[in-house]
Amino acid sequence: MADAKNHFLTSFLQTLIVLAVLVFAWQVCIWIFQPARFLFPSPLDVARVFQTQSSYLASNALITINEMVLGFIIGSSIGVFVALVLSQFPMLDRYLMPIVVTTQTLPVFAIAPLLVIWFGFGIGSKIVMASLIIFFPVASAFYDGLKQTPRTWLDLGANWGASKFQLLGLMRIPAAMPSLITGLKVAATIAPIGAIVGEWAGAAGGLGFVMLQANARTQTDVVFASLIVLAFCAFFLRWIVVHCADYFLWWSREAST
Repeated sequence: MADAKNHFLTSFLQTLIVLAVLVFAWQVCIWIFQPARFLFPSPLDVARVFQTQSSYLASNALITINEMVLGFIIGSSIGVFVALVLSQFPMLDRYLMPIVVTTQTLPVFAIAPLLVIWFGFGIGSKIVMASLIIFFPVASAFYDGLKQTPRTWLDLGANWGASKFQLLGLMRIPAAMPSLITGLKVAATIAPIGAIVGEWAGAAGGLGFVMLQANARTQTDVVFASLIVLAFCAFFLRWIVVHCADYFLWWSREAST
């Protein structure tokens, strides 16, 4: 417990140092090039937005966070389910995998307007968009992990009379957990993309909506503030996934000690 707390504090301090360096470099660029505020605002301009419009940003951030989290949960669940089905029925691989890959080859900007038409301007279309983007890295990583179970494990289980589903639950899934965690980390990182693209296609709230409105009014400082909030949301979601991974991989951690 103490080690985990120290690790968190160390990571937090390192993050603060990196952010301080980036903000200082940002301000140096402002001093050197002196761009117009509507082209490239200074850190003070963005800080002023946080001071004067904090409630506005917070209320819209909550909308985007809900879309991200629900999209992450639904997309990850679909990805896990697809991977399990493909691992148990290899014949479906040749039929389902092209469909899965096709969903990722279509540009998200082309799909977003259709989803808004089908699911409306509310949160539904954004959750669907986020789920479509998220489920592929989860399904792909988990499926690869399920296929790479050591053959000796499977032979040992078969010799002991384990059924197909017992092999799946007791050997293949535990062996594939590191791959699944990797896929979830990637999914957490790209979760904001689906939500923001969906909001750009049509929405009445959210950080994407805020950025569109601010961009139309050349309020670049508001756009920067929205991007910073979005980055923190994505970082926090990924931190939760990384933190929870320690509990999912407890057996791996004990084996290495």
